Amino acid sequence: RPIAIVGGGTAMIGDPSGKTELRKMMTPETIAHNAACFKEQFSRYINFDHDEALMVNNADWLLELNYIEFLREIGSQFSVNRMLTAECFKTRMERGLSFIEFNYMLLQSYDFLMLSRKYGCKIQTGGDDQWSNILSGADLIRRLDGKEAYGITFPLLTTSSGRKMGKTEAGAVWLDPDKTSPYDFYQYWRNTDDRDVERFLALYTFLPMDEVRRLGALKDQQINEAKKILAYEITKLTHGEDEAKKAEQAAGALFSGTGNAEMVKTIELSRIEIEKGMGIIDLVIFAKLAASRGEAKRLIDQGGIVLADQKISDINRKIAVDDFLEDKLTLKKGKKDFQVIKLV
Repeated sequence: RPIAIVGGGTAMIGDPSGKTELRKMMTPETIAHNAACFKEQFSRYINFDHDEALMVNNADWLLELNYIEFLREIGSQFSVNRMLTAECFKTRMERGLSFIEFNYMLLQSYDFLMLSRKYGCKIQTGGDDQWSNILSGADLIRRLDGKEAYGITFPLLTTSSGRKMGKTEAGAVWLDPDKTSPYDFYQYWRNTDDRDVERFLALYTFLPMDEVRRLGALKDQQINEAKKILAYEITKLTHGEDEAKKAEQAAGALFSGTGNAEMVKTIELSRIEIEKGMGIIDLVIFAKLAASRGEAKRLIDQGGIVLADQKISDINRKIAVDDFLEDKLTLKKGKKDFQVIKLV
């Protein structure tokens, strides 16, 4: 049965793997809150009913460790020279690696040992940045208990800059609907680069591989159909079929004039601001589609701003209450960025 492990203890330190700088320290309260949220999120992928799967927190055995005893039993099994050859440490040596982070490999290895002893766990899985840590844990189990243990790693999803898409990365997409709405989650996958469609379909959906390869081979405009399937399947898996359908309909409403736009996140604008004489440039900035007046002007001059399905060419255009249909107005930048504005 699967065992999901929450890092309530190791989060007090922070994993240096894949990082070029020291992680921000979290308070115990923040760590406890995050741990409580994880089970709800994991439950969408793993069935914890009737002990079909377990969720454990490494804080249960790490926070009460006696440091001297830990060094004698566990630390004595690790070679510093060998640890320094691990990729997770090599990438940090030039910028500096703190002693607290250097302990992380020992703690994660100890986790594997405890899972083996308590639950008979033989295989640990994780992102491929965890390879060194997982191997060290398997080696620790072999050294201390004489048992075989194994590791499996998976490719990491990365940001557009190529950095690991973790919880602490800017631009990360969240499983929590309060941080990334189901619609925004859908749109994230809908906007996947053409070159990544087949890989993401293979990694993050349960579609048959023949279908994955067929969709991945589509070209030009046809690849957009594959992206819609990718977005729908991952959203369904993460947020449920109802939310996936709503997100799909909302996207259709905005980009093709079909479907229901109720799922789209809106921002509220006071009617008083419109009556004062708000211009299109101010509206673009208010909608966070441009960071400055200069950028907003350039977007309009280049034909990149669409107000209620009409391309804007006049930078001096004023916004009127009549522009709003049932107190709502859609403002688009290019083909993918948009904002629904609600008049209040």
